Amino acid sequence: MSNVAVIGGGAAGLMAAYAAAKNGNSVVVFEKNEKCGKKIYITGKGRCNVTHDCLPGEFLENVVRNPKFMTGAIYAFSPSDCVDFFTESGLPLKLERGGRYFPVSDKASDVTKCLENKCKNSGVTFKFNEKVTELQVLNSTLSGITTEKGAYSFDKAIVCTGGVSYPSTGSTGDGYTFAESVGHEIVDVKPALCGLNLAGDFYGRLQGLTLKNVALDVRINDKSVKRFFGEMLFTHFGVSGPIILSASSIINRAEPKSVKLSVDLKPALSAEKLDMRLLRDFADNKNKDLGNCLKNLLPAAIIPVISERCKIPLGKKVNAVTHAERVKLVEILKNFILNVVSLRGFDEAVVTSGGVDIKQINPKTMESKIVKGLYFCGEVLDLDAFTGGFNLQIAFSTGFCAGNSIKD
Repeated sequence: MSNVAVIGGGAAGLMAAYAAAKNGNSVVVFEKNEKCGKKIYITGKGRCNVTHDCLPGEFLENVVRNPKFMTGAIYAFSPSDCVDFFTESGLPLKLERGGRYFPVSDKASDVTKCLENKCKNSGVTFKFNEKVTELQVLNSTLSGITTEKGAYSFDKAIVCTGGVSYPSTGSTGDGYTFAESVGHEIVDVKPALCGLNLAGDFYGRLQGLTLKNVALDVRINDKSVKRFFGEMLFTHFGVSGPIILSASSIINRAEPKSVKLSVDLKPALSAEKLDMRLLRDFADNKNKDLGNCLKNLLPAAIIPVISERCKIPLGKKVNAVTHAERVKLVEILKNFILNVVSLRGFDEAVVTSGGVDIKQINPKTMESKIVKGLYFCGEVLDLDAFTGGFNLQIAFSTGFCAGNSIKD
């Protein structure tokens, strides 16, 4: 039996603690907050999207950074294993659109309670309001930890301190400090799954407008690198919403000037079919102004912006719109360009991109290759994925692998 310290009581930490305890180890969770799972409470708008309905292979396609590293972990504790774990633990889940699993109760707090109960029933001890300040290492082997309240001897330590996103939840980069102090490299951290600040001021007029079922083409240096389909939202600073959040994870290491986002406002129609649609609408409304006619095709709020980009006056009668103007209109509707200035900060980023370099971590056990008995899992690692429950699954899978590997 090993004496195991789990540093951080979030998704990864609670899963790691449970997995280690069920193997008969003595486990203590050190949480610097007054309670566990502060970040869990705010995920999924307080509902907690625990995982995604997909096979491991599809899951890996949604991991942005270092999917290969995640291969062993996601097969060891897959999304279906995650669903079974919570269901069998008394927390029924429901499958919603887009393959997202949520608690039937719609309460993120129930996810934390479920994990805490699993831990407590397995003998895990919790120490709240106790911040770990240092790892104790002797001859390249973990020997204990130091907190603000004193020193403790441990055979193993699992660092699950998260990244630096939403620092109000306690994610302040402590794990990076621990890792660097014992020789680990840290990959530069960037915000991920966050909104985007845009050039210009047009978005201010569109604030609050949600566009559904649009396609987003992410271009870096004029090369298309990823395409998303779904929903986006205009805000006071630019854009947000599911497909924008995912796009941010693709572009967060690119120079903003090299990035262009192209929105296809009518992805179900080819350019030719969209032109035919416009011809029909114009024929049916030949005495109407362009602004009024376009209301059959677009949300009213965006029509003035489209008019400006096409350089066709809103008051122009549709029977006077030229072929060249109609071609330009189709082009704008199929290629509505957003120029990115910057990403929103860590205060708003759902997850952190970057972290402890996975080259120095065993992908099957999450154990350090530098210090024996030291493990890292969850967001503290250089792993992140798109929105949709994938990041929590990374936390659960890596936490499970770390805890479950401690069997001596």
